[in-house]
Amino acid sequence: MANNDYQAEQAVAAKQAAHELDAELEVIQTEHDAIVQSEQIFKLLYRPPETRPNGILFEPVGTPLAKAAEIAATAGVGWVVLNREVDYLRDLRRRCSTPLFCVTTDHDKVGHIQGEQIAALLPQGGRVFYIHGPSDNKAAVARAAAMQAAKPQNVDVRILKGLRTEESAFNTVRSWLKLNVTKEALFGVVAAQNDAMALGARRAFQDLTDGDDRDHWLSLLYLGCDGLPNTGQVYVHRGILTATIVIPTNAGQAIKTLVGALRTAQQPSECIFVSAHSYPEISSLKHKS
Repeated sequence: MANNDYQAEQAVAAKQAAHELDAELEVIQTEHDAIVQSEQIFKLLYRPPETRPNGILFEPVGTPLAKAAEIAATAGVGWVVLNREVDYLRDLRRRCSTPLFCVTTDHDKVGHIQGEQIAALLPQGGRVFYIHGPSDNKAAVARAAAMQAAKPQNVDVRILKGLRTEESAFNTVRSWLKLNVTKEALFGVVAAQNDAMALGARRAFQDLTDGDDRDHWLSLLYLGCDGLPNTGQVYVHRGILTATIVIPTNAGQAIKTLVGALRTAQQPSECIFVSAHSYPEISSLKHKS
């Protein structure tokens, strides 16, 4: 969970909630590796009953692990999916009383907000350099699709892929800068699916270009997502990012909901949504264009 600032804050929020509820919590790092995540979860499920956890919370790296969810439901292990809606929960909830639910941001809304930010910053149209998250992550795909739908038609988007970390975006931009086509590229906005990748892209342009090219890239408007109080929002105040999207951590809420459900033997709502909003407000961005 510590591969970027948001995931690190997720772990902090989960630990704090567990402490408040006097619940034991084990945090396992999988470093964005779908195979490792799957192996770790199945190991937990196949522990002897006396050492098996009462619940598992995870944010899918690859597949949402429907088979593991079925094993958890049958074994009475609470199952919480973070930051993704999954289609298998409804059927399992009909068949089992085990707490099974997801806690997520509305990723379509996040993408829509970023499209509105782009529209405010490029009122006459233009080009956007867009750092997309992993292709196997449905949240990343949903955000990108909603952004494309919300942006103006006179805005073109050049998409490159990252892995949600600052270093991955840095490497992506470094590879892209080696292409001759970069000399002809005129962009107005650099947007990324999280603050870490926006910072990685900016650092690449700062470190790997010089002269007028460097001045041009650093003069662009940089957009991110996550908007944590101590990172993304601070970068906006410092002028490093033009705007971000505040996406509150949800692991703490998920822990509280799961523990409450286990203690009361009541099934929570199938999907709990956490709201997101532009930081600063969209209306204030029109003055930055």
